Amino acid sequence: MRRFADLYDALDATTSTNAKVEAMVRYFREAPPQDAAWALYFLTGRRLKRLLTAKVLVPWTQELTGIPDWLFAEVYASVGDLAEVIALLLDQYERPARPEEMPLSWWLEERLLPLKDLDVAEQREQVLSWWKVLPRRELFLLNKMLTGELRVGVSDTLVVRAIAQVAELPPATISHRLMGTWAPSRAFFEQLLSPEVSDSDVSRPYPFYLASPLEQPVETLGAPKDWLIEWKWDGIRGQLIRRQGNVYLWSRGEELITERFPEISEAAEALPDGTVLDGEVLAYENGRPLPFSRLQRRIGRQKLTAKVLAEAPASFIAYDLLEERGEDLRHLPLRERRWRLEALLRDKPRFTVSPAVETDSWGALAELRHESRERNVEGFMIKRLESTYQHGRKRGDWWKWKIDPFTVDAVLLYAQPGHGRRSSLYTDYTFAVWNGQELLPVAKAYSGLTDQEIAQLDRWIRDHTREKFGPVRSVAPEQVFELHFEGIAASPRHKSGIALRFPRIARWRLDKKPQDADSLANLKELLHAQH
Repeated sequence: MRRFADLYDALDATTSTNAKVEAMVRYFREAPPQDAAWALYFLTGRRLKRLLTAKVLVPWTQELTGIPDWLFAEVYASVGDLAEVIALLLDQYERPARPEEMPLSWWLEERLLPLKDLDVAEQREQVLSWWKVLPRRELFLLNKMLTGELRVGVSDTLVVRAIAQVAELPPATISHRLMGTWAPSRAFFEQLLSPEVSDSDVSRPYPFYLASPLEQPVETLGAPKDWLIEWKWDGIRGQLIRRQGNVYLWSRGEELITERFPEISEAAEALPDGTVLDGEVLAYENGRPLPFSRLQRRIGRQKLTAKVLAEAPASFIAYDLLEERGEDLRHLPLRERRWRLEALLRDKPRFTVSPAVETDSWGALAELRHESRERNVEGFMIKRLESTYQHGRKRGDWWKWKIDPFTVDAVLLYAQPGHGRRSSLYTDYTFAVWNGQELLPVAKAYSGLTDQEIAQLDRWIRDHTREKFGPVRSVAPEQVFELHFEGIAASPRHKSGIALRFPRIARWRLDKKPQDADSLANLKELLHAQH
């Protein structure tokens, strides 16, 4: 646990990517394989299910510290993170001699995970015994694990780089081995580092190749004939795998969604064994995509009734062939992969090859791009015909030329602390628009501001707080922000009746007053115009 706490601190203390990689390389070279597997589990964004709730952790903390309710609430409102609050409060009390150092895997497998099988009294006895002896850093991490909220500020790309250095293997190999579902174990970690390994997991997808945003003039790409141009579909990016008689559908977020789309899974049984398609799951009807909001109706349902399936019929739009009859095709140029894909899916129901958009000039393509929203797409994908299928976001060969986002000017109403190194700053914001004389919340956003702007806004929030609700602060409705978002949908779950898709902060409008913000009526007009 101490070694993992050192790694966590090292990653949290720097913004240098090289320093982060160096810290992880040191850790993975020194840690026992079982510990390294668990560290990798957390570093790649995986989390334990919550073992204990605030409902029991707060009274236990008060029992040890004697702190009254009102003071605990004040400390929590100031710090904003329950695990950190508990660690800070308990750190004020004298500790016995440092306990024997136990491996991270021992803490997880022998102590934390078995908690779920104990009654509350037994859980209390165990947790309080740990709190009384662990130093603050380990205690903080332990609390994060207990609450299922442990996040580490490092990207998957850097984790892959570190493991690749330790294993002396190509990053692409490591990235592939980390895809899909895996359990943190000594055997898994040793297999991950092995120079020669037989991968027995037939469900494992390939790492996704991600396009970069096109920020330069499209004409700088050269002749259109050298590129495959497709519509950018507004669905769920996924890989469809047919291996050893089974079908697996993975989302880009590495979630297995096979059971959510039974009609696609059934149709995939007609594909040859050893097939892997890269493409998009869409709500699709009469030869054209339906709005993403239709697909969301299926995603949020626990039970897929006949009515739900009829409202959002799904299809798989394929735009790449990664494996054919068990052969990895990623090293082939897109031109050839595309030719093989068209031959494979000819006359296959529920499957459509993403059509190429033919154009003689970039100017003509720019004109066609204006039709994106009425086609329920997000713009264009532009892929070099000679490109291989890489992993991660490699600039140069794949570009996404998206339509301009929707915009709204909204007023900041609430703020709460962020996570990780930003847990002491107010970085998560709730924004509102006018509904008559009332400001009504319509969106939450936490990205788009510079570090300097975050620090400036944090000071303003603390000076202009009206009320506190736990970690959330209500602020004076004075600051206006321009938000960008990708879509809008009706939502009975929200008081405003609408939900914005992918809202983010575009800029802080210091030039505008609160009365200049947009109205709910404006957003509802936009909603009706879309439908």
